[in-house]
Parts: sequence; structure tokens; C-alpha cells
Amino acid sequence: MGEEQKKVKKTTTVKKTKTAHASKKTTAKETTKTGSKRKTVKQKKTAIQFFQLEQPDVVIREKKDPKIMLEQPEIILKRIQKPKEIHKTPSTKKHRSFRTTEVVILVVITALVGIFMGAICCTTLLMKNSKYGELPAELQEFVDNYNYIIENYYEDIDREGLIDSAISGMLESLEDPYSSYMDETTSDDFDLNLTGTYRGLGIEVYNDNEYNIIVSRVFENTPAYKAGVQVGDILVSLDGESMVGRPTTDFADRVKGGTKETYAIEIKRGEQIIPLELTREVVIIPSVYSNVYTKNNKKIGYLEVTIFSATTYNQFKTKLEALENEGIEGLVIDLRDNSGGHLNVVTDMVSLLLDKSNIIYQIQSKSGTEKFYSTGEETKTYPIVVLQNQSSASASELMAAALQEQYGAKVVGMTSYGKGTVQELKELSDGTQYKFTTKKWLTPKGNWINGVGVKPDVEVDLLASYFENPSPANDNQLQTALDTVSK
Repeated sequence: MGEEQKKVKKTTTVKKTKTAHASKKTTAKETTKTGSKRKTVKQKKTAIQFFQLEQPDVVIREKKDPKIMLEQPEIILKRIQKPKEIHKTPSTKKHRSFRTTEVVILVVITALVGIFMGAICCTTLLMKNSKYGELPAELQEFVDNYNYIIENYYEDIDREGLIDSAISGMLESLEDPYSSYMDETTSDDFDLNLTGTYRGLGIEVYNDNEYNIIVSRVFENTPAYKAGVQVGDILVSLDGESMVGRPTTDFADRVKGGTKETYAIEIKRGEQIIPLELTREVVIIPSVYSNVYTKNNKKIGYLEVTIFSATTYNQFKTKLEALENEGIEGLVIDLRDNSGGHLNVVTDMVSLLLDKSNIIYQIQSKSGTEKFYSTGEETKTYPIVVLQNQSSASASELMAAALQEQYGAKVVGMTSYGKGTVQELKELSDGTQYKFTTKKWLTPKGNWINGVGVKPDVEVDLLASYFENPSPANDNQLQTALDTVSK
């Protein structure tokens, strides 16, 4: 993720993780601050459903076909015809005229009938638009006490905050770790993880033991990359203000949350201080990394997927095609430490490997169980191994299970996290959100992995010696995966 994006922490149940996650990187997200405490956004009319992942979460949103207007509504022009002249002989019949009293009575009666019918129509409409017609007793009690607190508390009350706290309390009472209220800041982080893009400089940073801000990654084709920023550079200052001994959030929040587009930074490389001027751009966060290994005289493709964000599918498709053009004879998909992402993204990625006759997953709700199929045109023929660990969750588990059960892929590593429920995400009018569990997801064969995880075909834990000298050659899990796929 970028320097402004908060890293998803791994669950405490994880025994070991790769070195890429050994150093804690502090990142931040963009916030919009105005004179008001809260921002106002348009209320969404429909709830978004998703697979929530391990805490802290990243979600999977169900793909919904967009409503496309193919053309503008027809504008019908009617020709105005000249009215025909009508010639009538004036009638000689005499008409009875109404007295003033009669006219008044008729007007009063008409008005009363109109008021009566209007009341009936309004009542009918309100009853139709209300789910219950009238508030249930328990909800009426809530409303009564809400009004009582507002009217009688001795100080001013933030009414929206009171409602937010009430919603948060309701979700906490469910005693479900995947159902929770998210304030504005958490909501922004939550969304940022899944968009796959942000506006920034294109670097990832962390604090070392002396609290220097160190560049740990530079994303390609970003302002920092073009300016020559390198991994290991120390950020010394930002717009003339020293960053020495400061947390990474002091740097990240200013770059992401600021209103400026161009920033003056100084980096230290060795003994040299290098001044740079960087202008923010939209940065696509890399989430797929590829390589080619030779094992047992076979060319094996390797794809590491770090998250299923909105930009991951295109990255995966492009890199998979490039590997296939190189003539790979097998494929390893590395999902270690991948906590999940969008449902439609992982579905589309699996569809690149399986044809439309294959079930990818099932959804179980109160109304029954529904199967969801691949949209792919072909099933690949080369062997595939999925590499996972204890932090591979939700969308990662969905991909691993689908390929294991439908493709015949081997799963190597450790038993995955075990997240088998679906959450619904609702956005409130003030920009905050809440999520709660509504459904279960099942593997193609109908297995529920919640609390159980996807079991590996070949179980192998990452050796402690890897962290002393991290490299592909010392990654015993990767080497086992390469051996398995090349047999």
C-alpha cells in the first residue's frame, strides 16, 4: 500500500509472517476536514453486501450489474393541428341559474370531500411506505427516551452522535466480531483499502528503531519513482519542517489529507541531503507481483496477490497473460497474508482459470442457497498450486477452495484463517458506515470453512531461518510449492 494507506494488521493467531511484514509500517489516509465535525453525503438507497475479512477488515462487495441507460428518453413532438371550426346554432333552451346560497353549499361540500379524500390518500401512502405502519413498542420506547434525553439533559447534545452511539450499541449487542459501526475515519480507511488507488506521492514508509522515517517501497510510475526516490532513503523534512524523530503518520497525513498538490521534501541518502519537489498524482497500488522460476527443469510462473482491490483483476490478468506468453508449465498463486477484498474481483480472477461450467462459491441465507458460477470461457490445463498461511482470509480462502475443489489445484502451506460469513455494508447520511453479518458463503462443494479454514494438501510452516536471511531460496514454503507444481 502507499505511504498514506494504513497497513492491515495480521491476526494475533498468526504464528509467522513473511519478512515483508516483519517491520511495522505506519500509514494514513486522506480525510476531509471542514468547520463541521461531520461531512454530509448522499444517503445510499441500497445496502452493499460483502465478505468481511479478518480484523482489521477489508471487504468483498458483491458484483451487481450496473443499470445502463442505452439512450435518452424519447421526446415525442406532437404536431399542433389547427382546430376545426365548429358551427352550431345557438340553443334556445333556457337554463336554470343557481342561487348564491346553493353555490356556497356546493363549494363547502366539495371542499370537505376533498379534505377527507386527501387524508385517506396520505394515510394510505404513509402506511404503504412504512414497513410496519406504526412503530413497534420497543422502537417507540427508544424514540421516547431519545426525545426525553434531548429535552432534559443539562447541556447541548450532538444528536447525530447520539444516534451513531445507539447504532454502535446495537451492533455490539450482536456479539459478532464482524458486525460493527465505523466512524468517519475508519470508514475512509475501510474504503481506501479496496479502491486500489489513492492520491499521493507513491511511496511506502516505516519508522526504524530511532524513529527515522524510512522509505520501504517506491511504486513504479509515480511521482517519487520519477524523481529518483530509492528504498532506504530517509525523509528528513517536509515543506521545511523537520521529520526527524516523527511518526510516519505526521508525514502521511499531511500529504494525503492536505489541500496542497506540490510538496518540497528532503531525503538523506548516505551522507547526502537531496532536495526534491513532488506533485501528487493518482497512484495505482500494486497488488500483484510476478516472477518466473525454474524447478525440476520446468518453467513455473509465480503470482503473488496481496489484496483483492478494485485494481487487482487487471493487474492479475495482465501478468498472467505475460507469464503464459513466456511458456510457463505450471503456476503458483501466493495468497499468504492476503486478508481478502472484493467478491467480484476474486470471482473474475478465478474465471480466468475455470470455464463457466464450474461453481466458484455458494451463498446461504434465510431464503435458501444459491450457487455462483464462473464466467470464464476455458479451463487452463497447466498444474496450479495455491500457497497460503494462517493470515490468508475470506476472498483468499474462496479462491483457494474454488481452485482446490474445481480445478484440482494443490494447496500448500498452513490452514487458512477460517472466515465464512458475509457482511452487509450500509452508509449513513453523515458518511459513517456500519456492517453486520447477513449470510454464509460456502465452497463449490458446499463446505463451510468458518472457524475451520481451508486445509492444505501439503502442510508446511515457514522456518524461522527465513527471517535471518529472507530470499526465495530460503522460503521453504515457496520451494515446497515449486516442487509440488513441477512434479
